[in-house]
Amino acid sequence: MKEHVGCGCFPTGRHYPGIAHLLRVRARGTVADLDADAPWHELPIAVIDTETTGRDAAVDRIVEIGIVIGLRGEVVKRLNWLINPGIPIPDGAREVHGISDDDVKDAPSFAQAAPEIAEALRGVVPAAYNATFDKSFVAAELGRSGLVLEAFPTCLRPEVEWVDPLVWARELQKYEKGKKLGEVAARLGIALENAHRASDDAEAALKILYNFGGDTRVPRTYGALVQEQRRLGRAQEDSFAAWRNRQPRA
Repeated sequence: MKEHVGCGCFPTGRHYPGIAHLLRVRARGTVADLDADAPWHELPIAVIDTETTGRDAAVDRIVEIGIVIGLRGEVVKRLNWLINPGIPIPDGAREVHGISDDDVKDAPSFAQAAPEIAEALRGVVPAAYNATFDKSFVAAELGRSGLVLEAFPTCLRPEVEWVDPLVWARELQKYEKGKKLGEVAARLGIALENAHRASDDAEAALKILYNFGGDTRVPRTYGALVQEQRRLGRAQEDSFAAWRNRQPRA
């Protein structure tokens, strides 16, 4: 006789009464020690921004990292580190963020700053504007730092999805031209005086996220926000790929 593996249900498929609270499924991509059913604006959100020597996380390095933490719509902490990348900062990168070799010559390496950065990110929802970029650089630098995975804050585990206001800007402002951080901030009346400096960009991105949170199309709970963002991100990638395929070949 084939053994029946219990599923916690009656044969009808209905759950036993009184144990529904034990059967909650965690939303994929959320921080394990945060409540995925909580309103996301009630959770601490850390927006991370990096300035770098270039665009390739495999070879380029972080020269500045900013973390701005928000809670219930307000900025509660603002942190910033200049980082010595250990390689020259190319002129092209310096022209973007204004950070020179002289500015970072006495700064710590990422490995030296990593424990402090990791401590600042404990118990938060991670976020970044164009999150794929910043997440890839932070992951690469952490990999070089020598910190073991167990020492990482939960939000920096590879399986955790970062909240990305850019995905929401592409959805909520899809008919507006320009989705760069400064362009979206300007449309919303959010000041960004020192663009391309890490904590200034991070604070602007946090304020954009909170502004978007007032739109009825943005889910209220953390888990639902992550799931809908994943769906939108895939749709946007598919749309861009289709547009690219329609372009004439050189």
